[in-house]
Amino acid sequence: MTRPPFDFEPGTAPLLISIPHLGRELPEPLLPAYADEARRVSDTDWHLDTLYGFARDLGASVLGARVSRYAIDLNRPPTGESLYPGQTTTGLCPTETFRGVPLYRPGREPDAAEIARRRQAYWQPYHDKLAEELGRLRALHGQVLLWEAHSIASVLPRLFDGKLPDLNLGTNGGAACDARILDAVLAPLADPVTVGGFTHVVNGRFKGGFITRHYGQPAGGVHAIQLEMCQCCYMDEDEPFGYRPDRAMRIQPLLRQMVEGGLEAVRRLKPGRAAH
Repeated sequence: MTRPPFDFEPGTAPLLISIPHLGRELPEPLLPAYADEARRVSDTDWHLDTLYGFARDLGASVLGARVSRYAIDLNRPPTGESLYPGQTTTGLCPTETFRGVPLYRPGREPDAAEIARRRQAYWQPYHDKLAEELGRLRALHGQVLLWEAHSIASVLPRLFDGKLPDLNLGTNGGAACDARILDAVLAPLADPVTVGGFTHVVNGRFKGGFITRHYGQPAGGVHAIQLEMCQCCYMDEDEPFGYRPDRAMRIQPLLRQMVEGGLEAVRRLKPGRAAH
């Protein structure tokens, strides 16, 4: 049996943590086409499975990609259109890094047929599992929180000006999540002791990718929040992209409080009763 392009651990709580950019694998058949830069997989959302290790204690389901976003980006629409028109971003099958470095040898970029093949082989299985698990949790609990876990280098001049806030929350401008859930997630950030100096913004440069926008349907019982965290909060942003326990121990308690707050808020919602 072929191994799926993701790892999945089912839970019992009305909470699914999705990590679509966790993967570092470049499928063997694709390797001859890639430039050396691609093998660094530098735009990976490194170590988020470790940072969110508390998810098991909360009873969360956890879905994480194994295949790199350099093969196909699981958080982009299957048709490939930009989610941020007019702004620099990467596509469904990226051809360059966040810093603009080419990922492919000249003339070896994927054509339409190859993109369609990757979509079927890697993109579709992840989304099938995501939809299946949301359906299962929705049937059990009535209301479900989909937490989209992401991280990014804090300074990327090609994508945004200056340094990002540490915590960038997105709910598609409020359309993807009941306001009471977002309020509960934000509550720990209002306490200067709890927040520990970390900065945040809601629906700023990052409003949520395809997964947040597509699956976040409060009227249907699914509430989605994307958190794009600056990697300097828990790791080294330069190679070899090492995990920094000394940094992680500062942000992880706050992160857990945020997720727990969202989980408790979704539990308080009655099936079929959502507000914006």
